[in-house]
Amino acid sequence: MMRTKLCDALGIDAPIILAPMGGAVTPKLAAAVSNAGGLGNLPLWRADRQTLETTIRKMRALTSKPFAVNLNMDFPQEERLSICLNEGVPVISFFWQDPSPLVQMARDGGAIVMHTVGDAESAKRSVEAGVDIVVAQGWEAGGHVRGTVATMPLIPAVVDAVGETPVVAAGGIADGRGMAAALALGASGVWIGTRFLASEEIAIHPDYQGRVLAQAETDTVYLEDLFDVHWPNAPHRVLRNSTVAAWEDAGRPPSGKRPGEGEVIASSPSWGDIVRYAIATPSADLTGDIEALPLWAGQSTGIVRSVEPAAKIMDQIIHEAAERIRNLGPLAR
Repeated sequence: MMRTKLCDALGIDAPIILAPMGGAVTPKLAAAVSNAGGLGNLPLWRADRQTLETTIRKMRALTSKPFAVNLNMDFPQEERLSICLNEGVPVISFFWQDPSPLVQMARDGGAIVMHTVGDAESAKRSVEAGVDIVVAQGWEAGGHVRGTVATMPLIPAVVDAVGETPVVAAGGIADGRGMAAALALGASGVWIGTRFLASEEIAIHPDYQGRVLAQAETDTVYLEDLFDVHWPNAPHRVLRNSTVAAWEDAGRPPSGKRPGEGEVIASSPSWGDIVRYAIATPSADLTGDIEALPLWAGQSTGIVRSVEPAAKIMDQIIHEAAERIRNLGPLAR
């Protein structure tokens, strides 16, 4: 295994954190990543008390290794955080808004605290608030994207801003080459989402997974506010699809004037009816127009070409990163 100070901070064997992809990551995948030496990360920021407790306990039944719960600070999270701490969740992963009001509560409850940022100034403020680990998310990332700076210039800027605090690189990383590059930039680990969309354990619709495997690095689009039903004002990156194309053809109109707005295009037992522009991830149990839904994916989709067990994905990334780093040795002479 490849150990860094992130591994020491989290008690893990490999510096890889699973991105908490809402509607896609379940305990099955998160536990597989944790059992393979990384950190599984559960997206539970919308869960009610029963779902939260049940999911955490299921995770504990599947792994004895560390894991995280991700809480989106665009919504009230104090009650969910309290439940997580009562359940003994070892790592809390905050996202989006300033986590300062809840950082001390999480630390007092015995949790390690991570926070995702999109710029160096936000990273510095997070550390001043008591955050233990900073996740620096580049613009290449899939799903909801906090900032507008690309991963390569962002990581060294954040590393310089936070001193000895471990920094995790997110955005555009899907293999060992990306991991080696992130470590060379000063990161202590990587945060990976898109590559795990092609894992055997992922809970997404087969049509969604197939599209991820077929796309090039040029086939994603960054959107300020298109798939915004249930979470407005949250920029995101998705695969181009018919919904995006129709909106662009109409001149990119604002909400209230967009093509097909309010139209029910799919349904599932968990979501019920799903309207166009909703943030609903195409889960495996969903029926309807899968292609028209938000197909969250990062620019690394261009190098994701096979479906593998999560443990094998982890092993491939770690070994390729180690090999790339070894091969750089002769260049230094």
